[in-house]
Amino acid sequence: MHPSSYGKIGLHLNINGEERTVTIRPADTLLDVLREHLGLTGSKPGCLNGDCGACTVIVGDLPMKSCLMLAVEAADHQVITIEGLNHAPIQQAFIEKFAFQCGYCTPGFIMNVHALINRHPQADCETVKEWLKSNICRCTGYTEIEEAVRSCLLP
Repeated sequence: MHPSSYGKIGLHLNINGEERTVTIRPADTLLDVLREHLGLTGSKPGCLNGDCGACTVIVGDLPMKSCLMLAVEAADHQVITIEGLNHAPIQQAFIEKFAFQCGYCTPGFIMNVHALINRHPQADCETVKEWLKSNICRCTGYTEIEEAVRSCLLP
C-alpha cells in the first residue's frame, strides 16, 4: 500500500442525482470532497466554521453547511449542489431582482432558499427572514434577496 493511501476509505455518494465514488480520508468535509475530489466548485469556502453559508448544499431536503459536515455523513443521502439545480426558478429570480453583487455568497443563498421554497412554498416574511439568517452577504443588502425569494413563493 502506498503511504499516501493509509487511512483512506472508498465512499459512495449520490451527488446531483449521479452515483459517485471517491477515495477520501474519514475526516474530509463534504465541502472539500465536492470541490477537490469531484470538481464541483459552486459551493464556496468562506468562514469554514458554519457562520457564512457560502458552502450551503441540500442534503435530503434540508440546507446544510458543507464545511461542517463530514463527507461520510452524506453517504446515505441525496446531495444537491448549485450545479445540480438546472434552472430552478430561484436562480432566475436572483438575476431578475439583482439579488447579488460579487456573487461569492450567491450559490449558498440560492441553495438555502431553494430548500425554503420547497419546504414552505407559502412562507411568510418572518419565515423568509429567519431562513436568510443562516447566510451572510457582505456586498449588498438583503432587500433584493428577499424580493427574489418572495417572487418564487406561492400566493
